Amino acid sequence: MKVLSIETSCDETSIALVEKEGVFEILSNIVASQAKIHEKFGGVYPTLAKREHQRNLVPVLTETLRKAGFLKKLQNSRLRTQKSKPEVKILKEILGREKYLFKKLEKFLKKYKKPPIDTIAVTVGPGLEPCLWVGVNFARALGFFWELPIIPVNHLEGHIFANFIVVGGRTSDKEKGQIFPAICLMVSGGHTQLILMRDFGKYKILGETRDDAAGECFDKTARILGLGYPGGPAIEQEAAQFKYRGLTPLTLPRPMIHQKNYDFSFSGLKTAVLYDFKKRSSKERKSKQYIREMAAEIQQA
Repeated sequence: MKVLSIETSCDETSIALVEKEGVFEILSNIVASQAKIHEKFGGVYPTLAKREHQRNLVPVLTETLRKAGFLKKLQNSRLRTQKSKPEVKILKEILGREKYLFKKLEKFLKKYKKPPIDTIAVTVGPGLEPCLWVGVNFARALGFFWELPIIPVNHLEGHIFANFIVVGGRTSDKEKGQIFPAICLMVSGGHTQLILMRDFGKYKILGETRDDAAGECFDKTARILGLGYPGGPAIEQEAAQFKYRGLTPLTLPRPMIHQKNYDFSFSGLKTAVLYDFKKRSSKERKSKQYIREMAAEIQQA
């Protein structure tokens, strides 16, 4: 089985082609990142992200099919015939709110053959709603025109399943007894959770953040320190240049450690960084020593 997978839950447009024939193999995987675009906002701007998905989806699809060897030109396009007018009308209705995307997709479908795939998978949530709808409607349009079924995919479940892919993009079947039960740590953008996985599709949330997710905390504290976006890599880079020995003049809170549950809390950490930053002199705030030490302590906390 060959699956075309579409992901637009936040600020990255991604399309992959995967195959399951005895082993699971990634045939191609193309990602268009918007990190530079959202950098000046210090986070993802939803309406801007939606617009970029509309621009990126067809080029990303084209490159994904090309890399897998599935991009073949049409000799006679059925979109050019009188018979195809009802199909074009339905495509236009599906992409009624994505007029730019409709025009790009129409040109693509006039030019290329249907690829040898069996189904289309698309992220349906959680995520930013304006972004999700672009990907869902794009999948609906392709599914209609290519007459293929669509599989709705949970974004977080996708993160969990990604752990079963080994380096090189291939993984063989494993005995369930060797895998389950398993504990999954979810640290994805706006989510921080501990999940008990008894089997594929069988989950129980053991603990989760009560306020900010870890990723949000990294973004916000990096912004305070003037390190830019995304915050995680920026803080990691600065922290790597500080020799952490377990004891520093800077001490940030470790909330929830002594609670009798598996929940997290990161809003207090963010606030503590802000208060410490504000009490420092202008010169100290800009010093490499302070920024690196604070980055190391944020990461450690």
